[in-house]
Amino acid sequence: MRDYSNHTTNRAESRDVAITDIRTCVVEGNFEWNLIEVETDAGVTGIGEAYRGGGVPEIVEYTKRFLIGENPLDVERLFRRIVQETSGHGGTTGKVVTAASGIEIALWDAAGKILDLPVYQLLGGKFRDEVRIYCDCHAGEAYAVEEGYTTYADAEAYSPEAYAAEARRVVDMGFSALKFDLDMEMDNEPDRTNGRLSNAAIHRKREIVEAVREEIGYEVDLAFDCHWDYSVESAKRLAYQLEEFELMWLEDPVPPENMAAQREVTRSTRTPIATGENRFRVHELSELLYEHGVDVITPDPTTVGGLAETMRVADRAEENYIPISPHNVCSPIGTMACVHLGAAIANFDVLEYHALEVEWWDDLVTREEPLIDEGYIEVPETPGLGIELDYDVVEAHRLEGTEGF
Repeated sequence: MRDYSNHTTNRAESRDVAITDIRTCVVEGNFEWNLIEVETDAGVTGIGEAYRGGGVPEIVEYTKRFLIGENPLDVERLFRRIVQETSGHGGTTGKVVTAASGIEIALWDAAGKILDLPVYQLLGGKFRDEVRIYCDCHAGEAYAVEEGYTTYADAEAYSPEAYAAEARRVVDMGFSALKFDLDMEMDNEPDRTNGRLSNAAIHRKREIVEAVREEIGYEVDLAFDCHWDYSVESAKRLAYQLEEFELMWLEDPVPPENMAAQREVTRSTRTPIATGENRFRVHELSELLYEHGVDVITPDPTTVGGLAETMRVADRAEENYIPISPHNVCSPIGTMACVHLGAAIANFDVLEYHALEVEWWDDLVTREEPLIDEGYIEVPETPGLGIELDYDVVEAHRLEGTEGF
């Protein structure tokens, strides 16, 4: 068994620090946000975020067995230690890597605070002063968030006019890029399970895309997400029908497991195809990139293995002249981690924002001005991630039945 525990003995006293505690808190936004704190004996606490959903707090708690006492500045070694120590628990993929991603982000924040540097500087430096955001939005009343739960309207709410109206509203907020979901209930007819789209469903989707394009024009970048729903032939037929609308991308039209199927769809159409959010670590994305099975790669840093692992994905994408646009459905914590990543990656394109319906999203951090301004987030120059939690807001929205910070 490889041993990634600390065997170093030569370190400056100012950097000879240790982790003293690791804590989690689940905040109920439009998703269940897994927030993580790494406390150190340097008087510094790093904050991070792992991808949404259950199981993460328990895994984070388990890692305390071997991370307490470790030096938080050894970020990449500690990520490898988590993977190694949990390898018998599925630690090379899945929820364990998700939990490790959140811890890794918190370690970068702690390291930046200890060293008095912003995270982007620790990642290698800055390519841009601000990061462009695309807004993930939904048709009219077809999607709403109330008391932490996502609710969907009846099928008639998903009209082309509703999509167009929401697109206009979001563009008027200052966003120059946006994305809609394109999968809907009518996709289940005449069969709920085979993934094949009827002609009626495909033409309905075309009408939606056409209505949005007519409303906002071609100066705004526009993407649509299919959530891995369709067969290869349906994905190809749909992508063909949408070619004339010059999309930023069509996302996840086929299930993610079969790389050959993904490549077949990508190579069949002029519509750019994007995927990558539910793959883990660079190993699950490399073939996709080297075989040009994707036009835009969309790993989620809070899933794939953290910031350093996402940079490895970006490096392989850059070798193949493929842009990277991280998936992000996070609170401001994970979002700002992605902003630092976007600053440090040459082939970065645009970052997702998926909390338009959460009115208190900005309130989760202690700052007076909103993070997003005219569709961009400025890269912070303050140490670490450059933001701090408002613990009163965290507590007010903590998932019932779970522990707080």
